Amino acid sequence: MTEAPRPKLTGPAATSAQERPELPPNLSKDQLLELYYYMRLNRSLEELLIRLFRQNKVVGGLYGSLGQEATSVGTAYALGKGDWIAPMIRNVGALLVRGYKPRDILTQYMARQTSPTQGKDGTSHFGDLKVRHVVSPISMLGDLIPVMTGVAMAGRYLGQKIVAMTWIGDGGTSTGAFHEGMNLAAVQRAPFVVVVENNQWAYSTPVSRQAPIRDFADRARAYGIASYTVDGNDVLAVWRTTREAVEKARRGEGPVLIESKTMRMAGHAQHDAAEYVPREMFEYWKARDPLVRYETYLTQNKIWDEDARRAIHQRIEGELATDLEFAEKSPFPPPELAEQGVYCEGCHTIEPEWRRPKEELMPPKSSVKAQWTVDDFGVFDPASAAQSRSAPVISEPEPNGARAARSPAQRKVTARPARKRRKSP
Repeated sequence: MTEAPRPKLTGPAATSAQERPELPPNLSKDQLLELYYYMRLNRSLEELLIRLFRQNKVVGGLYGSLGQEATSVGTAYALGKGDWIAPMIRNVGALLVRGYKPRDILTQYMARQTSPTQGKDGTSHFGDLKVRHVVSPISMLGDLIPVMTGVAMAGRYLGQKIVAMTWIGDGGTSTGAFHEGMNLAAVQRAPFVVVVENNQWAYSTPVSRQAPIRDFADRARAYGIASYTVDGNDVLAVWRTTREAVEKARRGEGPVLIESKTMRMAGHAQHDAAEYVPREMFEYWKARDPLVRYETYLTQNKIWDEDARRAIHQRIEGELATDLEFAEKSPFPPPELAEQGVYCEGCHTIEPEWRRPKEELMPPKSSVKAQWTVDDFGVFDPASAAQSRSAPVISEPEPNGARAARSPAQRKVTARPARKRRKSP
């Protein structure tokens, strides 16, 4: 998928008339404005939560996604209504796209009984299996990869044309669960999309101290699956890339890994001052703020005017004011609620939605001869091994011939065998 030339940023989001990208296909004007609404709502909601945290109205820690809004919103917006997601703690934007309201997030962080977990959890650990198809986050990083692989496989088993998606940070890709889950998804050709949010820091550890690679998309090669690298601060590039990946997975071509290069513009949480981050690094990424860039895009392409912009901001301010009032007037959970809902004993029923004849999965139609055919019996062939080692990486043209890792562009890579290392002299 070839991208239109990206703006060369010299200020916060400076572009010339010749550098304006074309309108993306399949997105109407209303949808383009809706993308901005979700990103602006994401940021405004978290700015409100910061103020509440400083007023001691937030129970527990507060984890933000400042600077990463385009990744959460753009990826979630590319999914269908029936698809499944498993967000992480910085994917508030994805929750908003899936239909959750600011009051759900506010009451959750403020531990009120009206929250999705009835005040039992102070962060974003909640989901909705029946309507929104949201699987609750798992604090053990990497564990959502095998879980969502199972969701994707289950959808195919039931005859549903769904795609499952989850997110993982750059540091989380070093966990065993991540690698085991990716390998299972690859072998099963699960309709699964994994978004690696490379936000440069795993708590206080920079990317260069986490892995000896520049592009985390390269890790997909080990599993024989396709991968993409995208500018995570360009919401339209994120949406285009994710849409292509989702369509590929839905067609049965196996899982896809997307690396979104972005920046965590704050500490790990509100208690972390991020003093380990070089100030010039913050300045570099501040000039690439995803909201400022998209605002410039909307203005230069005459998609909105000042009245439309003001209307969106006023709408968001009104929604946040109403939902904050609701949250502050909501009661804290009563003590007796602590013993309820610990174990599920008929509290809810999740029935499979079959969209294929069950007979297909029962003998004799499901019977498979328990003997596999191996064409070359696994023999080592020096000629074919040498040929595969010299096989080039398959990639698509990039804007101005620039490498995606060094410019705000997009790159797609397919799997290839690892090269044989030279022996040191």
